[in-house]
Amino acid sequence: MNKATKFSLFSNLASDLPAGLVVFLVALPLCLGIALSSGAPLFSGIIAGIVGGIVVGFLSGSNTSVSGPAAGLTVIVLNAITELQVFELFLTAVFLAGAMQIALGYLKAGIIGYYFPTSVIKGMLAGIGIILIIKQIPYAFGVNTTSDLAAFIPFVNDFKAVEDLGNLTHELSYGALIITIVSMAIMLLWERPFVKKNKVLTYIPGPLLVVLAGVGINKFFKFFVPQLYIDTQKVKLPAISGIEGFFAELTTFDLSGFFMPQVWVIAFTIAIIASLESLLSLEAADKIDPYKRISPPNRELIAQGTGNMINGLIGGLPLTAVIVRSSANITAGNKTKASAIFHGILLLVSAMMIPMLLNLIPLASLAAILLLIGYKLTKISLFKIQYKLGLDQFLPFIVTIVGIVFTDLLKGIGLGMAVAIVYIIMRNFKNSYFFKSQPGENPAIIHIMLAEEVSFLNKGALIKALDGIENGKQVIIDGSNSKSIDYDVLEVIENFRINAEKRNITVTTIKVPRVLIGSLH
Repeated sequence: MNKATKFSLFSNLASDLPAGLVVFLVALPLCLGIALSSGAPLFSGIIAGIVGGIVVGFLSGSNTSVSGPAAGLTVIVLNAITELQVFELFLTAVFLAGAMQIALGYLKAGIIGYYFPTSVIKGMLAGIGIILIIKQIPYAFGVNTTSDLAAFIPFVNDFKAVEDLGNLTHELSYGALIITIVSMAIMLLWERPFVKKNKVLTYIPGPLLVVLAGVGINKFFKFFVPQLYIDTQKVKLPAISGIEGFFAELTTFDLSGFFMPQVWVIAFTIAIIASLESLLSLEAADKIDPYKRISPPNRELIAQGTGNMINGLIGGLPLTAVIVRSSANITAGNKTKASAIFHGILLLVSAMMIPMLLNLIPLASLAAILLLIGYKLTKISLFKIQYKLGLDQFLPFIVTIVGIVFTDLLKGIGLGMAVAIVYIIMRNFKNSYFFKSQPGENPAIIHIMLAEEVSFLNKGALIKALDGIENGKQVIIDGSNSKSIDYDVLEVIENFRINAEKRNITVTTIKVPRVLIGSLH
């Protein structure tokens, strides 16, 4: 790190303002696309981006992380809005989730992310990716407005709606399909090495090109191929005139939601998943920060919670730290969090000044962006890598995915965690002791070294090992390395000591406490 580099908020604007502009160009289509996929008003995605940039950007201790609406919450948001049926009640859940996040921050719970196995986290992201892909298909095909678009958008375990996707061939818009294909081609092209190595092209975000191309193609259709023109399946933001018009469009939460148990359940789910995703994104951003700064996780939870409480008050989607925006920020050469704040200001200005231009964007363009995001979350190579790591990694990964796709996000994570815990117990079961042998040591001597932590879970394995010792041996049970030996294990050792005389076995213990064995007779 260059010692001459200063990281005060306004000392590096020459680097931070251009970086903020790049992040804005990446974030704008994503804010709209994620709101679309969440079944929420598109304007709520813009609000979340504004709050994530200005409020969270200012409060966060990270110089690189950028927050906004996240793909990882789309499943929760879509199901929550459907369950509650009223968007204002959902905003109550967002407000409560923010309060819970602030409480977690003050309780120093920022280490929560370290207790989730990587296999479950990857399974969560892959499951979200699969659902994201399924839900974008109707928009990518451009279902005609004469049909009920909602009928073609499956929920997590809505198998009838999944079957209905087969009927899209009768309802599709060829104009939307063309825009989707062109958009996907641009996104894939922008992933190629020759683009990433070009200094000029790296400052042009792929999602921005997709949006511009979609608008341009649709305008071409309007004047030259009218039958392909997309008239209604486009972004629909409210017409806003200035700051007063912006505030007039804001929506606040419904107070009655504070007395509804299902609102609290949704709030808890959002708080846990949003906190986890934020902490993981924060850690990932720190790893690619060229200055290797470490961001405070507890402060991040407080910042995210404050942002979500404000979103609940003014009508924004729940937000998290987002690695896509954060990596774009770092790649663009930012120095401080001023870039994240500036990107939020640009989102605010765009919502107030150019809503009519944003309303020209075809939904098919946003669907193409989200299809690629979904694919990145659930690549075939990810499944192959997890399989090669062994069943203890692959099974929790697969169970999490299946649980999320066929039930819901929280249950899927719970199932994955349960499988991962079983493997942890099995490993703990095997690693309670090991046989220690010294060169030249008498083969009649069996030296058993106990592990650092020996709990009741190790009781069965130790009983089996002691029962398998041949008669006439000399046994040394060594607890020198043990910090904790459970009473159940001490009882097993004491029973073995008592019965050893009958088998002509000599037992010596080292740093293994003696215990009294009660009798049932």
